[in-house]
Order: sequence, then structure tokens, then C-alpha cells
Amino acid sequence: MAKYPVKQPLQNLTDSLSKQMSQIDADLKSRAHTYNNIKGNLQSLERKTVGSLLTRTLADIVNKEDFVLNSEYLITLLVVVPKTGYAAWQKTYESLSTMVVPRSTKLIAEDTDGGLFTVTLFRKVIDEFKAKARENKFMVREFFFNEKELQSEKDEIMKLIADKKQQYGPLLRWLKVNFSEAFIAWVHTKALRVFVESVLRYGLPVNFHAVILHPNKKSMKRLRDVLNALFRHLDEAAAANMKDVGMDIPGLQLNNQDYYPYVCFKIDLNSLDFEP
Repeated sequence: MAKYPVKQPLQNLTDSLSKQMSQIDADLKSRAHTYNNIKGNLQSLERKTVGSLLTRTLADIVNKEDFVLNSEYLITLLVVVPKTGYAAWQKTYESLSTMVVPRSTKLIAEDTDGGLFTVTLFRKVIDEFKAKARENKFMVREFFFNEKELQSEKDEIMKLIADKKQQYGPLLRWLKVNFSEAFIAWVHTKALRVFVESVLRYGLPVNFHAVILHPNKKSMKRLRDVLNALFRHLDEAAAANMKDVGMDIPGLQLNNQDYYPYVCFKIDLNSLDFEP
């Protein structure tokens, strides 16, 4: 049995088309919402992995070996130093506080503006060191190494990448199938419009034939001229006015150029990768 039987009443056909398109629309919104949520969360995390060393996440940069951990007295800080200040940092970092561990600095990452250095000092002079560092244009990152949190952040990114990949394939296949279904429903809607408009224009009993034409762009004007000449007798007044310029009436727009003595609806295929 045909999906849209020609012997079905118009109301049944329109209800069927409307129901199908409503279901496709609802499914699309649900699937797109799920996919876009995953994509958005992933992009949000990925944005944190780029940018300045002052703001970006350090989860993919730092290692456990870069820090003094589990010490009651010592702590390792991360300091962003401008590239022009590398030499100054090496000369002054030990004197920014009286309790900095000598030769404890190490460059662990760089970007276009500067580098990320480690430095180890006693916990009780953290505030003093930060203030002195700021005075010398060295910016201390508010970062404390927590292996579980860093691993959790990495795992979250990997999970979102896997979820996005898992969602993408089925979503793409669903789109291809349901685009076809939606396009078929759209063309059938056009066919219903042709039928209804023809009945309204030419009356009953039904005595007309519907066709689909796909002319070359260069031959469009010639095709219109041929059709207008062929069906001129169906509406002499409209055909006679085809070449007239519409009058400008305040509050009313009349465009005779879009009216023909035959029923015509355009199916716009410009957005499709379509070859005749």
C-alpha cells in the first residue's frame, strides 16, 4: 500500500503528512539537543586547554614530578614569567623571599608570551613571595597539584570525545534517512497544493494534469513563454496582464509576474547537492 494513497481524502493525507513531520521535528530536536550538549561541554573543556598560561588549564602540562608533595613545610608554586623576563627571573627568584629553595626553579611550559616556571619555598612565606613576584611582573598561578582532580579532568575530556563520536554516526544516518522522508513529505505537500489550487481555480469536475519540470536556468524564460502561450486560454485577463507593470496601491501589493494562467509552485533545490 502506498504511503500516501491517492484515494485517501485530502484531510487524511494532510493529517498524515503533518503527523509525520511533527514526529521528525520532535525526534530531531531531541537528538540534536543530546548531541549539542555533548559537543558544547567538550568545546568548553577544550577551550580551557588553549590560550595564555595565565588562564588555561594546566592538567595536560604539569606532572607529579614537577612538585614537592606531602610536605608539611615546603610547597611548589607555578609562576608565569614573560619571555623578556627569563633572565631577570633566574637572577631574582631566590631573593623574592628569605625562604626560597635555591636552584628549585624549572621551565615546564611555554607559549608565545612567556613561560611557566616552578619554584619551591616554605609555606609560611607564600604571601610574601607572591607580593614580591607581582612587583617584578611575575604572576603566580593559583594552582595546587591534585592528581585525582587532574586525572578526572582528563577522563572527562576523553569521555566526551568518545560520547561525541558515538552520537555522531547514528545522528548522521538518522538525518540522511529522515531528510529523505521530510523531502518526500514536502513534495507531496506541494502536490496537494497543486490539486487544491487547481480545483479552486478551474472548478469541478477535476480535469487537469500535474507534472514536474526541471528546466535549465538558461531556458527558464523560454519555458514560461511557451507555457503562457499554451495555457493562455485558461485565464485571458491574467495572461494579458503578464507583461504589465503592477500599479502601486497604498497598503496593497499586486505582483502579476508571479501569477500565471496555469497553477505553478516552485520547488527550491538550491540548498541541495542536486544534479538533473
